[in-house]
Amino acid sequence: MGRAEYQDLTEVCLKQKRIYQGKVFRVEQDEVRLPNGLTGSREVVRHPGAVGILALKEEKILLVRQYRYALGRETLEIPAGKLDWGEEPEVCAIRELREETGYQGKVEKLGEIATSPGFTDEIIHLYRAADLVWAPLTTDDDEFINVESVPLAEAAEQARRGEITDAKTALAILLGLNDFAKRL
Repeated sequence: MGRAEYQDLTEVCLKQKRIYQGKVFRVEQDEVRLPNGLTGSREVVRHPGAVGILALKEEKILLVRQYRYALGRETLEIPAGKLDWGEEPEVCAIRELREETGYQGKVEKLGEIATSPGFTDEIIHLYRAADLVWAPLTTDDDEFINVESVPLAEAAEQARRGEITDAKTALAILLGLNDFAKRL
């Protein structure tokens, strides 16, 4: 027997129940109508989204080193931060860049990434920032980061070698390399 093909793959929410509300996200359990007419259950992490910024300064990118408790280790990432519910991504990108690196500049959208579409609606909006000038904001009280300046090609090599494992950072570096190549 062959695999069925469906014209419409949409799953329709029939009933929704909030099972957790935290500071950063909430979890909902939904009963859905499946494309074949049966019902199923989906647990969804609702997240306001985030931004990541590929910050270019003097032929280098600014990366932040920080301890990530969930992983139990330090990571090297592009500056990034969570959106407030309803906040415009570009506004968040400008703020997070200033908070995490001390710089502000001209920002342009590079793209978006769906972090884990199997269970969360989180979208990370990726930006490039150039023409940076010093304009620091105070970091969050629970944020401890060190800023590192790395040539873009070297950062790409670090990602290839598995030294940079953060998905948003690896994608931003790839998009940055592609964008740089287009400008040549």
